[in-house]
Amino acid sequence: MAYNTTNFKTQLKAVEEWLSKEYGSVHTGRATPMILDSINVESYGSYMPIKNVASVSIEDPKTLRIAPWDKNQIKAIESAISAANLGLSVVSDSDGVRAIFPMLTTENRSKLVKILKERLEDARISVRKERQAEIDKTSDLPEDDMKRAKDDIQKCVDEANQNLEAIFAKKETDLMNN
Repeated sequence: MAYNTTNFKTQLKAVEEWLSKEYGSVHTGRATPMILDSINVESYGSYMPIKNVASVSIEDPKTLRIAPWDKNQIKAIESAISAANLGLSVVSDSDGVRAIFPMLTTENRSKLVKILKERLEDARISVRKERQAEIDKTSDLPEDDMKRAKDDIQKCVDEANQNLEAIFAKKETDLMNN
């Protein structure tokens, strides 16, 4: 009887999605609205994501345009983006806020690649933890079944690690070629 790895594969897919989302917040010199996803703005006494208080659009390859639905929110949005310390220049006008992406220097690219590698290692650690938890579940199986289950689990881990490496390689290439 083959060991059912469906739930384990789902958990590994969640790690891959986390890494992709983390990499989306690392800017590559091109304007991308995803970089603002983690920023919350104080709006009428509560904190809300920027996308809930304004429309975010790409004005040009280096600039995001944030147009709040309530013009009174412009200062709050400007200060929230500045406080997030994403390395963006923030300029406000009567219609909204512009977030300008700086040119990437070789030094900045190297720092960003280092951050990407750290996030990749965090993802690998998560995969190893998931693997250990899954192996612990096989302890009550007969020895032959346990060996086959461990082999199936390791195949899933190897595939997940290859996918994580591919995500990293794609982001690194994107970062170095802009």
